[in-house]
Amino acid sequence: MNEEICLAGGCLWGVQAFVSTLPGVVWTEAGRANGSSDSLDGPYDGYAECVRTRFDPAVTGVTRLITHLFEIIDPYSVNQQGPDVGEKYRTGVYSREPAHLAEARAFIDSRSDAARIVVEVLPLTNYVRSAEEHQHRLARCPDDVCHIPQELLTKYRR
Repeated sequence: MNEEICLAGGCLWGVQAFVSTLPGVVWTEAGRANGSSDSLDGPYDGYAECVRTRFDPAVTGVTRLITHLFEIIDPYSVNQQGPDVGEKYRTGVYSREPAHLAEARAFIDSRSDAARIVVEVLPLTNYVRSAEEHQHRLARCPDDVCHIPQELLTKYRR
């Protein structure tokens, strides 16, 4: 049975383009995690842009997914990735599964730079799907600006 985790790494367009190519990832959806509203009609109210990621645990796991996330983020940057600045561009790992969060924390704690890492690892308390225009945006509009280098976006393409 597939499992789900939400990964935040700045602008969700690039994160979704990258994560959707990873081995074991079977489905992705652009969205917002852990805000205080039930819609995106108004201000984002504390949400982090994220990619809801469904994966096959027989092929990949939380540690591997977070290792890949660290390829495309600056884990020391607070509320900014590349040119994108603001609370919604913070980095994070969100899940409703306590075991996923424990594994994410263990990954970060095992790193020699753990004290400097500002990636959130929190329970997923609220999730809102992004509008259709944001779903797989870079696949439909490859010339749109993205903070992730092109070579990383295609590194794992199947």
